[in-house]
Amino acid sequence: MTAQLFTRSQDVSRLLIFLITALLSFTSRAEINLIFGLYTSDKPTTMVTKFRPFINTLEAQMTHKLKQPVRIKMHISSNYNDGVLALTNGKVDFSRLGPASYITAKNLNADLTLLAIEAKKGKKRFHGIIAVQTDSPITKTEQLVGKRFAFGSEQSTIGRYLSQSYLADHHVLASDLAKYDYLNRHDAVGTSVAAGRYDAGALKEGTFNKLRSKGVLLREIARFPNVTKPWVAKSGLDADIAQALSALLIASNESNALYKNSFSKNGFLAGDDSDYDIIRQSMNDKRFFAKNPTK
Repeated sequence: MTAQLFTRSQDVSRLLIFLITALLSFTSRAEINLIFGLYTSDKPTTMVTKFRPFINTLEAQMTHKLKQPVRIKMHISSNYNDGVLALTNGKVDFSRLGPASYITAKNLNADLTLLAIEAKKGKKRFHGIIAVQTDSPITKTEQLVGKRFAFGSEQSTIGRYLSQSYLADHHVLASDLAKYDYLNRHDAVGTSVAAGRYDAGALKEGTFNKLRSKGVLLREIARFPNVTKPWVAKSGLDADIAQALSALLIASNESNALYKNSFSKNGFLAGDDSDYDIIRQSMNDKRFFAKNPTK
């Protein structure tokens, strides 16, 4: 009888050990839930179509790298300000920001972590465009005096800060224009200029090329350099998760699925906060709004 009780006691102990081991295993593989933030530089439906395949692939690679199930939801803010606040307030775990939005976000929360910088043909720089209607007589920036100009968002790197600095470099100030407006999106700038509602406008090179390929009547009269978009983690994001995100983004190239499912087919580069110094300078440039002494 004693031997029988001893055997049963051993069985119970083994069962308890098994249950504890299973519980620990389950806990160690608890699902990691992340939220990826975007804001609407283009139509929201366009943003989802463009980025969801990439995020799905990143989700799978994060699962493999961390050896835990990873799920990544998308959160699309309706404007630049909300997109910045979603990251700085921790509503999203990591975001794709515009360069000016990155500077604004860092000013609000210095503990944000730069994960990677998007590449354009292997480089960190690309261009903004000042465009006119195809049959416009305007051929150079100086001819914009007395004309109507369309900017993007008031928080846009190309759509405002860099383009206004470029105009000031060429002696075209706000007071020199017949009117100017902020239209919020790059595609809205392009279509409005092509429709004749404005004489010229500033938009990103990719949107300019896309609109032209669709037959939108635009012509480039000037271009200026910009830094590619940063991907940024919120302050306090788990270090292992942040390191995994950064490593996977930077490692993406033509040989892996993350690159093949990329929204840009250009991959990423390691970046540093100093890469965005030219953006800081343009954001601090107040010349465009200065009073014109010749008037």
